[in-house]
Amino acid sequence: MIVRDFNKLKNTDRSVSDAKWNSVRMLLADDGMGFSFHITTIQGGSEHTFHYKNHFESVYCISGRGNITDLATGQIHEIKPGVMYALDQHDKHVLRAEEELILACCFNPPVTGNEVHLEDGSYAAAEA
Repeated sequence: MIVRDFNKLKNTDRSVSDAKWNSVRMLLADDGMGFSFHITTIQGGSEHTFHYKNHFESVYCISGRGNITDLATGQIHEIKPGVMYALDQHDKHVLRAEEELILACCFNPPVTGNEVHLEDGSYAAAEA
């Protein structure tokens, strides 16, 4: 059994920050679960283009408000507490945080914890 406390992890190397977001990686690849689990905070008023070409991601909104635009279709979806979205087609998207968003995120394959977003908004493919 793995038990971890977000409050104890947020000031460790499992807390990764980039342009206007922070991700506390609660589960990583080396935990052997087949997915990684993160609590991600997106700064209010920020906009991010992501394209996880090598990963599937599902996201559940815990708090805050914003929207996500599917860049393939132009469709915009409201993000608010209780809403989940899954990037089941490696969907290139823009995430806008109208106010601070706190999101629970799962990645498959799991991230290792060392990833940074590449110029195209993706993470590099997991090493075999």
